Amino acid sequence: MENKFKDIENYGIIGNLETCALIGSDGSIDWMCLPYLESPSIFAAILDNKRGGHFAIQPVSKFSSFQAYIKETNILQTTFNTPFGMVTITDFMPVNLYDGTKHHRTLYRKVKCIEGHIRLELSFKPRFNYAKDVPDFKLIEGGAICSFEDNELFLNTVVPLKIKEDEITSQFNMRKDMEIWFVLQYNQQDHYSPEYPPDYNKFNEKLDALQEYWQNWTYKCHKICILEDIWHDIIARSGLVLKLLANPESGAIAAAATTSLPECTGGVRNWDYRYAWIRDSAYTIQALFHLEHVQESQDYMRWINSIIKQGTRPSDIHIMYPLHKDEAIEEQMLEYLSGYKQSSPVRIGNAAVNQKQLDIYGELINAIYDTTRYGKDISDKTWEFIKNFVDYICEVWNTKDRGIWEIRGEPRHYVHSKLMCWVAVDRGIKIAKFKKTETSCNWEETKNEIETAILEKGFNKELNSFVQSFDSDAIDATTLLIPRMGLLPYDDPRVQGTIEAVMKNLMTEKGLVYRYKNEDGLPGAEGCFLICSFWLVDSLALSGRLDEAISIFVNVLQLMSPLGLLAEEIDPKTGKLLGNFPQAFSHIGLVNSALYIGIARGRKHKGPKPQGFKHSVPYKKEKFKIKK
Repeated sequence: MENKFKDIENYGIIGNLETCALIGSDGSIDWMCLPYLESPSIFAAILDNKRGGHFAIQPVSKFSSFQAYIKETNILQTTFNTPFGMVTITDFMPVNLYDGTKHHRTLYRKVKCIEGHIRLELSFKPRFNYAKDVPDFKLIEGGAICSFEDNELFLNTVVPLKIKEDEITSQFNMRKDMEIWFVLQYNQQDHYSPEYPPDYNKFNEKLDALQEYWQNWTYKCHKICILEDIWHDIIARSGLVLKLLANPESGAIAAAATTSLPECTGGVRNWDYRYAWIRDSAYTIQALFHLEHVQESQDYMRWINSIIKQGTRPSDIHIMYPLHKDEAIEEQMLEYLSGYKQSSPVRIGNAAVNQKQLDIYGELINAIYDTTRYGKDISDKTWEFIKNFVDYICEVWNTKDRGIWEIRGEPRHYVHSKLMCWVAVDRGIKIAKFKKTETSCNWEETKNEIETAILEKGFNKELNSFVQSFDSDAIDATTLLIPRMGLLPYDDPRVQGTIEAVMKNLMTEKGLVYRYKNEDGLPGAEGCFLICSFWLVDSLALSGRLDEAISIFVNVLQLMSPLGLLAEEIDPKTGKLLGNFPQAFSHIGLVNSALYIGIARGRKHKGPKPQGFKHSVPYKKEKFKIKK
């Protein structure tokens, strides 16, 4: 069975709230790490289609295929059409609810013949530890065992299996209404007892229970809904993606499910995103709250609180953390893997963890401040940490750092970093007023100093725009966040000039936006960043330019994968997805942009308005229709 590299948009994702699996439209599981999302892979064909390992089931004859989720779930169905018949594979993983019982890490594959008769082939080729290690294979009654050191995989099925050249293979026939199950369990020595023949009724009961779980969890519209219209299903899908990337035990949300999917095919900008970034905090909480996933929002805030309490000094705080404490982030290059479509190097871990990025303190305090707007009190202990953070910012705000984009070059005075330092002090002052307590005497003075520096050194009069770093002429999409954070109102000429500069210098005809275009010390190119396109949508909506905002928003949605999934970037020439997938920040941006558009159109909503509306320009209502 040949396993070719597939375009990223031809993958779907399933998961159990501990880890995820990417399944191609050809029925091949090409990426999966166990036991956790950031653990070593057992299938990594997406990073090396020959060596990486996969678990594929597909027709022997020529076929076409399409994928779809069972409505409002993370249960994926891949349907194959052949000249002889039609078959559907239903893939799912029961979720880990951390209910005190030992969870079985299990992946189910239900193969059902819909019509005709069809012959299928199976290729089960696990490779442990990022494809370094080939397991030992042993056939047993009811399936096979694959083991390496302390790791074991159990494949349970009624289909006769063969061991062939370090993989398990099989071919089998199916006719209409016939179903066959493949059950894959990880490290369940104490619980593994394959039924032969297996009880398919029990498996179908698990499928029905999981379908009910996801459909009960998924965002629903109630009466007047801010997220209704044609976007509702897309937004609900974004919520389901975020749920898969979240860990309910720690509350953290991974930036993406993968590592080393390139920002440009064949390039070297390949990073590991299977960790939780602090800078996503406020945006994530806002999106989850308005999707009415209150528990997930509170879990995420619990993670934030655990982070700020880990270090005795503010400088101990890292920009990212593993979803589980025992997992490492140290960056390594796996030179033996070819990389996705020959895009090397393949990296695990992320060296940016040790970078100095001053924006994270503003993100942390802003997230905490937002929870007060949602009605949550701030403990005295948390307030002590906030005071330490703000005092620290007062000391270091005027130093250089690496910035939000984690540029691996010389530190600079990045405008976005200064903006978030200003946010840290500003929100600290607001929280103090909320708690009716005193602040350090120099907070207001420092806040004014930072504001003056941004306005004088961060604004280029010739370009009529804020720029990437002090006294530079580089346009950067992060400057769109200046009014959103409250430094200036949206009707300020400098803000509107910045929006125009971003649209002129960084935006494509479709409304896709690059982060920046100046040199950053790394070779090669990159695609347009989806979060930046959503920031532009937000800025236009909050500037009263709603028709422009909707136009760009719809254009971006048309470039989603067929399953409604987004990566980090899009190739502006081909429309193909680029970068790690699916990307939490992109889906968070989508949800928040829908919120801004909905509220700007006068839709009702629960709780406080999202950030930025206090400084927005009201939209003069006009009659317009959104094309479906």
